[in-house]
Amino acid sequence: MATQVECSLTKDLLRSARVFAWSVREVFERQVLREVAGARLSFTQFKLLYFVAHTDSHTVGDAAAFLGVSKAAASKAVQKLVEQRFLRRVISPLNRRSSQLALTPVSRRLLEAFEAARDRLAGSVFAQVSREQLQQTAVMLDRLAAAIAARSALPDAVCLRCEVYYCQPCRFGEWGGRNCFYRGHTRGPAGRPAEPAGTSPQVGEGSVSRAFPRHVQSQREG
Repeated sequence: MATQVECSLTKDLLRSARVFAWSVREVFERQVLREVAGARLSFTQFKLLYFVAHTDSHTVGDAAAFLGVSKAAASKAVQKLVEQRFLRRVISPLNRRSSQLALTPVSRRLLEAFEAARDRLAGSVFAQVSREQLQQTAVMLDRLAAAIAARSALPDAVCLRCEVYYCQPCRFGEWGGRNCFYRGHTRGPAGRPAEPAGTSPQVGEGSVSRAFPRHVQSQREG
């Protein structure tokens, strides 16, 4: 007969976090992607499209760093997306021997469809929770994540943790002392590199609300 495993507060919290992360991955990511793209794309391929859409510098080497794979593996992934007409290669204006990656009309429409479907699902799921509770939960999750990351035996100054949920300002980057990969590959006004994460404005209610779909906010405010 199996012995009942007592659920301490720590274990209960970690279990809930694991189940939440699994639910986000399986429903908000993979299921939504299947709805809008069928079997044409893996989620790894979708992440690559998202990276190209949200950065200004995206060579095959950048793609390899973003995905955490070799340049050869990234090149193979890029080639498949080019063949499917989700990506195209363009000559870099700064170095004609190098090519940059660019989205196509097909991939732009797919990204828009994914975000619209995800936000509709979020509106339905999160409607049962108040806007204030959502804000408090988001802040608490970032605070705990930063505290955990600070104790990592393999500290990583470059952060890719948000994956396909990039937005600014980023509490985790600020509290965890991480450098945002997206911001490092994005040009600011007048072609200047974007400011480091540590220079972000003070986090407040306005910035917290950016983490949630606008229609969820309007439902709560109404």
